[in-house]
Amino acid sequence: MEPPIWLKAVTDMPRLDRAQWDRLGLLPRWLIGARAATLILTVIPCLIVGLLALRARRFDLTLWLLVTVGLVLAHATNNFLNDLVDHRMGVDRDNYFRTRYGVQPVESGLLSQRHSLLYATATALVALACGLWLVHARGGPTLWLMLVGAGFVLAYTWPLKYVGLGEIAVLAVWGPLMIGGGYFVVTGLWDGRVALASLPYGLGAASVIFGKHIDKLQEDKARRIATLPVLLGPSLSRYLAMAMMAGQYVAVVWLVVTGYFSVALLVVAFALTALAPALRVFSRPRPAAPPPDYPASTWPLWFVAFAFVHNRAFGLWFLAGLAGDVLLGRLGR
Repeated sequence: MEPPIWLKAVTDMPRLDRAQWDRLGLLPRWLIGARAATLILTVIPCLIVGLLALRARRFDLTLWLLVTVGLVLAHATNNFLNDLVDHRMGVDRDNYFRTRYGVQPVESGLLSQRHSLLYATATALVALACGLWLVHARGGPTLWLMLVGAGFVLAYTWPLKYVGLGEIAVLAVWGPLMIGGGYFVVTGLWDGRVALASLPYGLGAASVIFGKHIDKLQEDKARRIATLPVLLGPSLSRYLAMAMMAGQYVAVVWLVVTGYFSVALLVVAFALTALAPALRVFSRPRPAAPPPDYPASTWPLWFVAFAFVHNRAFGLWFLAGLAGDVLLGRLGR
């Protein structure tokens, strides 16, 4: 039995035609336009924030929910704006990479520019409402965190992605800003060690965007979009992505050895089963066509698909280890 479109939108990047789109309700259309399958990248660091706050015995459910909803919707807003801006700038024309791995609602004509902007605006307003509530609850520093985050949402598609700063922005946002800043908002404490503890997941998020930009390096180069892989070249970019993925485990070991986390965090070693195939794929140039056993629905995603699977596995095992760390802390007191 074919799963409903909304479920496919949460777990994958569905392809659909006008007739299928016209049968969809508001929520499935929002999920597709927001690229809901990618939002797990933001849900995981929000859960990390919650567990770190529990560990510090300063967890506030209301503040954590507001942080989570605000950050997830900010990510969704960025996805809407990315598709809209790329369409207006002509980036997605002529069977561009983005239109081949999943429907681009604006470029395909399923969603008008006006309606896309309405979706983005409504999503952003809810995220903004969460942010303003948090500013009221926590005060001035939260306002600056919100403004910096909003700046990245608005500036990622242009100009950051065009000048080799998009990947650095992802590392900063999904690491210290999202986890360190989220921890401050929930607990009221800024802790530099939390910012350092955010790096394992931040490196993973950066490896995902690196994989995506390596996959479409030639298309971006032709359109004068100077992502870091375009500037560095495919070989160096592949090895840098591999270093980031391996660096996630080095960072975890360092955090355990220095005593910030207990040995419970070492369960991330189970994610090595996803790291091995990712490193094997990144160690070789991108194939011209998918291997016979590769899912046709996933192509032309290649490097990014393996990086995404690895980062998701790492993030989930990191959460499991952090939950164990919290439990050990409670039992030891």
